[in-house]
Amino acid sequence: MCYCYILYSESLDKYYIGHSCERLQERLRKHLSNHKGFTSKAKDWIIIYFENFNSKIEAYKREREIKAWKSKSKIQKLIGEINQIEHPDL
Repeated sequence: MCYCYILYSESLDKYYIGHSCERLQERLRKHLSNHKGFTSKAKDWIIIYFENFNSKIEAYKREREIKAWKSKSKIQKLIGEINQIEHPDL
């Protein structure tokens, strides 16, 4: 199983979009570890959204699609739509 995922950092008020075929919790652990790169700027990243894919190619394609939006509001709409489905009482 592969994933396209979105992380959120409250301290930066930023989103990070990625893909992986690792377990999501392991991938998040790596984002939170000491490393160089975009996610090294904060230590409060959380997984707020993900989609399952059968292949790495499909997950990467979806990541590129979301990144091409270059729109925080479109990302928030995507996240909001899934949260409304999972939590209709909110």
